[in-house]
Amino acid sequence: MANHQKDFLFVLIKSLSKSEKRQFKIFASRLETSSNTKFIELFNILDKSEVYDEKLILKSGIIQKVQLSNLKSYLYKQILVSIRLNIPSQNIRYQLREQMDFAVILYNKGLYKQSLKILDKTKQQALENDEKYMAYEIVEFEKLIESQYITRSIQGRADELVVQAKELNYRNTISSKLSNLSLQLYGIMLKTGYVKSDEEYKYIDDYFNRHIAKLDESKFGFREKYWFYNANLWRSFLVQDFLASYKFAYKWVQLFYDNPNMIYLNPVFFLKGNHYFLESLYMLKYTSNFKRYLNLLEETIADPKFPSNDNLASLSFLYVYNNKLNLHILEGTFAESEYLIPEILNKLKVHSEHLDEHHEMLFFYKIASIYFGNEKYNECINYLDKIINNKNLTMREDLMCFARLLSLIAHYELGKDYYLENHLKSTYKFLLKMNDLHEVQKEIIKFLRNLNNFYPADIKKEFKKMHARFVELEKNTYEKRAFLYLDIISWLESKIENRKIADIIKEKAKLNNR
Repeated sequence: MANHQKDFLFVLIKSLSKSEKRQFKIFASRLETSSNTKFIELFNILDKSEVYDEKLILKSGIIQKVQLSNLKSYLYKQILVSIRLNIPSQNIRYQLREQMDFAVILYNKGLYKQSLKILDKTKQQALENDEKYMAYEIVEFEKLIESQYITRSIQGRADELVVQAKELNYRNTISSKLSNLSLQLYGIMLKTGYVKSDEEYKYIDDYFNRHIAKLDESKFGFREKYWFYNANLWRSFLVQDFLASYKFAYKWVQLFYDNPNMIYLNPVFFLKGNHYFLESLYMLKYTSNFKRYLNLLEETIADPKFPSNDNLASLSFLYVYNNKLNLHILEGTFAESEYLIPEILNKLKVHSEHLDEHHEMLFFYKIASIYFGNEKYNECINYLDKIINNKNLTMREDLMCFARLLSLIAHYELGKDYYLENHLKSTYKFLLKMNDLHEVQKEIIKFLRNLNNFYPADIKKEFKKMHARFVELEKNTYEKRAFLYLDIISWLESKIENRKIADIIKEKAKLNNR
């Protein structure tokens, strides 16, 4: 579970690597005087502490309570300065900002020609790496200097800068509009969820088309293409158009593989694109490509050129292991996947500071699904209870819903009729509170409530009836996503044919293997 320690300074210190702590102490030793040794003592106390304890700090006698807030702020700033001074030189954005700072220093000293020379070189580097916002800032600075540093070529130079400024401003405006659209679509997703009717579909479609109507994709550069694919992906997710999700997620990923230097400059965008692409392949049950691109993602992350920091390590773990579980669930290889569970639980502890509860609970749901596929129903229920009893998942009602439904089925498999009845009642109450209750959820509840009323000889017949009902529901655009959370059809087939659900899913995977 993510660490909810609220003290920012303590969390920052705990996030430092051994080398970063060593670098800070070397840096701090340069600042050390009789008046500021206290901030180094505070650093040492917090570094050795397991939890933030203000009483322990005050008990040490290094500072009075009224001074503690200012000392913490000062220490926080000095740690960031230390890290900033030791950022790897290969990070292009830091290089550009550093050169900009140098240009400002020279300008303030009246050394205009030297400042312009640095700015011109930095601008070329920014354009080569598609850093158009930085390039625009540089052009604006060049215009300021040229207005004060008169040269014989001022007229031609002025025209050149004006054209550059207009072009960069146009491209940055397009990127901004598309990133705004992407964020707005994501906001709609969080607020209302996926579309549930033709009316909602039309609203999203019209909203999207209004915002992209005047855009010419053929004129897009890397960044504009990236945001265009991003916005299209969120639109396709919202309307549950899995083929469109696949199409634009593929374009997103391929954009990076076609421009490999951008992978290392924008690693977070690269990782997210691969995750959405793999999710699209999972939704389409496109197993062969899923394996191929998951392997390619792991190879790229393992490349020594791929950037390394805490955030990227956590995201890499999240996306790679999430999709490793998805692959086993897709193929029905539940027994072969159990080795991943202790690895995941260990890595969840390692990355606890950087992952929120929603992602942790999603891992628990998939672990529960693995145990369910292996017919280890007690273990399955144990992980589902972690989700059901979590009171903080207000943004993931869908996960709470399907955790409860899978728990009901696991209780049925165990023959725990008393617990099943209690869970049915609580689950039904929970579902009634949900604003987007789907037919799939209603049918599962109704079916499980009636199971104990059937004569033993009639149960298989009822399973067949429900199977036919769910096969029809799976064809419904607004219902099919539910089957990705809970493969109720394969479970019903396992009951009808008196076979293991893993064998049913494996057979389907072989048929779907393209």
